[in-house]
Amino acid sequence: MEQRTRVGNRLLAALPPADLDLLVRHFRLVTLERDTVLVRSGDPIERIYFPLSGLIAFIMDMPSGQTVATAVVGNEGAVGVLTTLGPSRSAMTAVVRVAGTALQISPVQFQAALGRSSALRGTVQTHTRALMAQFQHVAACNALHSVTARLASWLLRIHDRADGDILPLTQETLSELLGVRRPTVTHVVCKLRAAGGIRSNRRGSIEIDRPRLEAAACECYQLMRRRIDRIVLTDEMKSSPPVAEASLFANADEVRRRTPTREATGQRPRGH
Repeated sequence: MEQRTRVGNRLLAALPPADLDLLVRHFRLVTLERDTVLVRSGDPIERIYFPLSGLIAFIMDMPSGQTVATAVVGNEGAVGVLTTLGPSRSAMTAVVRVAGTALQISPVQFQAALGRSSALRGTVQTHTRALMAQFQHVAACNALHSVTARLASWLLRIHDRADGDILPLTQETLSELLGVRRPTVTHVVCKLRAAGGIRSNRRGSIEIDRPRLEAAACECYQLMRRRIDRIVLTDEMKSSPPVAEASLFANADEVRRRTPTREATGQRPRGH
């Protein structure tokens, strides 16, 4: 249990102390400001991030200029670990959608630790499986379910990784999550508000009513949540002392580093 309370990122918390120590000396605590682009699609991956709080969306950029979200990660995941497969360029754009903090490390330093730690290699595999599960569910959900149900599911995923019931989301971000135009977003938000799932929506934020939002969401939300729980919690239990099993997202901000000392060096997204 002591191991878990030292680290606010669930992937890192599952590492044995000796393996975690291979990374700790290289970590920098950084601030993740809302709407900061951590890496753009096609750019070299120059930094790896392990979020302690906040939320990062993986965005697919289409040739038409339209964008769509394919997955989100909080303190159960990471950004940039695909560099473990060798020098690579990012297949997607990673954008901070809820501000927070993260531990940052260079790919070179991370790969050096990876070569010395089988537990760390297992952690990378855990993250990859969880991310692939999201990609698969989002693809199926986009094909099968209504825009209203999909928005409810996205809002629940974001709420799992945010503080409180007021979510810092703009119309542009909602459009990006759903892969639809802004007029459609306005219509769907009105429908969820009429159903009580959204209490209020102001410029740049949405206040939700979680029980009513859960009633409006498609089954993909619970299916995805349970599947990621099984992937991540099973691997945590392999590496960490036994603890009472609970939902991965039940206490997403279990431990936080309170005072960031450095800022993430990202770019602001175009058109936001």
